[in-house]
Amino acid sequence: MSELVIRTDGVELATQNFGNPTHPPLLLIMGGMASMLWWPDEFCHRLAERGRFVIRYDQRDSGLSTKYPPGQPGYTFDDAVDDVFRVLDGYGISKAHIVGFSLGGMVGQVAALKSPQRMLSLTAVSTSPVGVNTSDLPASGEAWMEHMSVEADWSDRADAVAYLVEDARLTAGTAHPFDEAGTRAFIERDFDRSGGYLSATNHSILFEVGERWQGRLNQIKVPLLVVHGTADPVFPVEHGEALARAVANANFMKIEGGGHEIHPGDWEEIISAIDEQVGERSPFKRDKTK
Repeated sequence: MSELVIRTDGVELATQNFGNPTHPPLLLIMGGMASMLWWPDEFCHRLAERGRFVIRYDQRDSGLSTKYPPGQPGYTFDDAVDDVFRVLDGYGISKAHIVGFSLGGMVGQVAALKSPQRMLSLTAVSTSPVGVNTSDLPASGEAWMEHMSVEADWSDRADAVAYLVEDARLTAGTAHPFDEAGTRAFIERDFDRSGGYLSATNHSILFEVGERWQGRLNQIKVPLLVVHGTADPVFPVEHGEALARAVANANFMKIEGGGHEIHPGDWEEIISAIDEQVGERSPFKRDKTK
């Protein structure tokens, strides 16, 4: 693994990469309030072992990327979409396979609409369709919603960590036991690396998708794979099914008992699905001037 901080347009985007840079590139976009570390190291290594050049990055207000004062995000949802291509530009990559989790999957959907010529494929994991009325889809689970109604003290390490451990427990699936000790150790490490989570609360702005993207999912021409756990309490599985129905020729894969997570017990199934999705796509191009 190596690191690259991309500085462009007044923004710093911290990235890490795995594998051989001559291999087809695969960019990972994580969800809200989550740094790139929520794409586990070993998961990234296994993807790279399948012959991919894997890149993950911290979205603004997470990890080591540019942070803004709490409540004053200096960006919009569209800026987050443009950051996808800023990362690719930083690596001199003209087009790539994209994998987005949760909010990252929403960013990926709009990226596919905005610049389809730069995307070889999109894999959307545990996400919801963008720009459509989802009121007829099942709501998030009551226990998780009740938890979300309580505000953590994000300036206090112990309180923030405890809150997110409980969040991880409530969003875990039913197929595997919840590793509380391992989850706590990871969140503590992520909190310390990020310098706290106060600015990450700005990610609420990323759910404000502009009018220009409403009702346009049927225009996505990028090959799409939707991966969704059947026990996801944040976006129930019907959200993934709706996304797959909205895009012509999309593939849909259920993770039986999977939650709103990328659980180690599901890695092989998810990685194999991604590998099959990207395996037959057109070759990538690298800008030799970068």
